[in-house]
Amino acid sequence: MSNKLSREIRNRVLRNMFVKNYKRMWPYIKPYWVRALLSVLVAIPIGSLDAVIALSLKPYMDVVMVDKTLQTAWYIPLMIIGFTVIQGVLRYIAEYLNTWVGAKTTNLLKMDLYKKMLMFETEFFNKKNSGDVIFMFNSNADMACAGLLNNLKSFIQKFFTAVSLVAVLFYNSWQLALVCVAIMFLAMLPMTQVRKKINSIMDQSIAADSALLTAYNETYNGNKTIISYNLNKKQRGKFGGVLDSVFRLKMKMLQRTRWLTPVMHVILSIGIGLAIWFGSYLILNGTITAGSFVSFLTALIMLYTPIKSIGGTYNSMLMSFLAIERVFDILDTKPAITDKKSAKPMSRDVHEIEYKNVSFEYIKDTPVLKNINFKVKRGETIAFVGNSGGGKSTVVNLLPRFYDVTGGAILIDGVDIRDMTLESLRANIGVVFQDNFLFSGTIRENIMLGNENATDDELARAVKMACLDDVIKNSPNGLDTEIGERGVLLSGGQKQRVAIARAFLKNAPILVLDEATSALDNKSEAVVQKAIENLMQDKTVFVIAHRLSTIMNANKILVINQGEIVESGTHQELLKNECGAYKILYDMQFKTANKSK
Repeated sequence: MSNKLSREIRNRVLRNMFVKNYKRMWPYIKPYWVRALLSVLVAIPIGSLDAVIALSLKPYMDVVMVDKTLQTAWYIPLMIIGFTVIQGVLRYIAEYLNTWVGAKTTNLLKMDLYKKMLMFETEFFNKKNSGDVIFMFNSNADMACAGLLNNLKSFIQKFFTAVSLVAVLFYNSWQLALVCVAIMFLAMLPMTQVRKKINSIMDQSIAADSALLTAYNETYNGNKTIISYNLNKKQRGKFGGVLDSVFRLKMKMLQRTRWLTPVMHVILSIGIGLAIWFGSYLILNGTITAGSFVSFLTALIMLYTPIKSIGGTYNSMLMSFLAIERVFDILDTKPAITDKKSAKPMSRDVHEIEYKNVSFEYIKDTPVLKNINFKVKRGETIAFVGNSGGGKSTVVNLLPRFYDVTGGAILIDGVDIRDMTLESLRANIGVVFQDNFLFSGTIRENIMLGNENATDDELARAVKMACLDDVIKNSPNGLDTEIGERGVLLSGGQKQRVAIARAFLKNAPILVLDEATSALDNKSEAVVQKAIENLMQDKTVFVIAHRLSTIMNANKILVINQGEIVESGTHQELLKNECGAYKILYDMQFKTANKSK
């Protein structure tokens, strides 16, 4: 009783999953519903025509094989060929429509997933590797849509094949039909065991496939490090381990699912054996004719053949459904940083920015910032210095809401930035990072990201103010020179100046400079520093500085160590404190600079 109840529950869950998945996918299929419906409807005659061959064998066998005459049955072979040709044409039409709708549906789903990916906060990406992200936002959509219409088309085709062939079975012999249909239902019972067997291993398989993608991405992006540190052998070993993991999981999946087809094959073979034995008996006692038996046997074999492979189709359908569930789990996930319903646009006329008792932690109960308090007036420059890992970058990363404060508030003209729309907040903040990301394309395209509506004069001014003239002049195609993926064809200083030009075009009233020159040599730094000084004009500026010589003119300098402000003041004020943290940092850099001379 409990086994029966368990099967009923599993079947109900599967039916609910089927209905739920198709219901959720409907908005993506809806724009193409006419073609989708046609691809499904065409499956009806494709399946039904399978019965024509089996049915036509009865009169043919009775007339030709038993009565030894061909005069009244010559048309049957031609009819079989004709129906087969029609079926072949319909199969092509169904496949074309199915592929077209599937590809269009996949693109819509991928677009929604990509839009969702753009909404996620920085912390989301910090916790995942590149393989996870590719699998989540790309591969899942392929897996979900690849089997969606295909499974539905296959189900309808096989359903009408089964119905028409079962009708042929009962037409020829209801006694044999009852036995064989009972065997058919018995063969399908093992399918109820498959889903629970693959659920546990699917997540592991996805993780392994993600690790494989990550390995390729890391090898591409880290090729210089691999070469310079002779890491070929180590990387081969690491990659081999990932491949072994993928192999083991594939074999586990095979062990847990592929037993279904051979088991069904054995059970159905028993059905065919019983049909031959029982059919022979019925022929001998005159219950059915030889033609009826041949027609019955043909219909039975044609019925059993797709059922033998239905285990593989069923596995594919479950994989598709599980992928659909993962896709909508992602789409249903709410990003941690979003606009409030009451959020209002931020004004470009910024008078004061205040950090009020700001605290932050990446990991719960592990504070990174503790009660940070300071104010910045319009047009002022505030600099942050201190030991590595002290929290300097975190302070400025909270301003454009890369992360949200866990305590206190950041106020712009008295308004909490969480009460402003994200788009307007970030539109008013320009950021130049230490390692700026450039997109594949041209110099012009990367600069114009700051303001896609900028005029040629504005673009030319941004290039000049970013000290990028010489780079443009010496590039083969000027502004339209291709820079490669991540700007690989440019030097570090050139990339920084392209990023500065981009920030010039954005012309935001607030500017964040996150160690923008720390990775450059002295010559490049001098050029970039000049560009930065141009960029800072008439802006409220937040500077994270590694080299203290770049911030001597800041209106206020905050020394941050272990998440707390330990000193604040101007350059001259801080130097007066002989035992202060700033004076110690300054003396260390000054001595190092003298030694290098």
